[in-house]
Amino acid sequence: MKETILIVEDEKDIVKMLDYNLKKEGYKTLVAHDGEDALDMANTKLLDLILLDLMLPGVDGLEVCKELKSERKTASIPVIMLTAKSQESDKIVGLELGADDYVTKPFSPRELIARIKAVLRRGKEKEKLPEVIKIGGLGLDFSKIEVTVKNKPVELTSKEFELLKTLIKAKGRVLSRDYLLDNIWGFDHAMEIQTRTVDVHIRTLRKKLKSAAKYIVTVKNYGYRFEYED
Repeated sequence: MKETILIVEDEKDIVKMLDYNLKKEGYKTLVAHDGEDALDMANTKLLDLILLDLMLPGVDGLEVCKELKSERKTASIPVIMLTAKSQESDKIVGLELGADDYVTKPFSPRELIARIKAVLRRGKEKEKLPEVIKIGGLGLDFSKIEVTVKNKPVELTSKEFELLKTLIKAKGRVLSRDYLLDNIWGFDHAMEIQTRTVDVHIRTLRKKLKSAAKYIVTVKNYGYRFEYED
């Protein structure tokens, strides 16, 4: 499945061009026209990369980048800044804040796509989950596909294991039922009966996890998230 990219840009023509070229490459896209919307979407959607214009109304791009990189939920999302030639000092500041790359306007779609692929490739190498994870009383061994609660083994089906793994990888962000269906069951368009499939699996997973079920939080009318212990 192709990655989801958030376009943060207030110029409609640039948004249209970016949206067209990214979708042509097979990426999924979301759009935010200002900094506040960008921060809200980064905290509520599962994003693989953010294209961030620095000149935004309200909260500017540098402040957005700073907030993204200072929050645990969003710090690992790669950011490519879109800058004007006159913003040389802003590029340096942005990179110091944690941006992964920058592209100077005007740019060719071909160059941008190449940079996106490079940043996503580096991100995947960095973001591999460790083979063994401990969260409170919950233990997961991804190499052995094993789950324990208070050191006692828990038998999960392959779908239940993938569901738990996907929630953990989201690092606290909310995953919609449609997203989970698409990524775990391979359903592109969720019907009501398929949507209930997620709820049934979550219910069974919680029952099996017992005391560790508290980490799986329901977000009303949307989906689920995994709540880490601080």
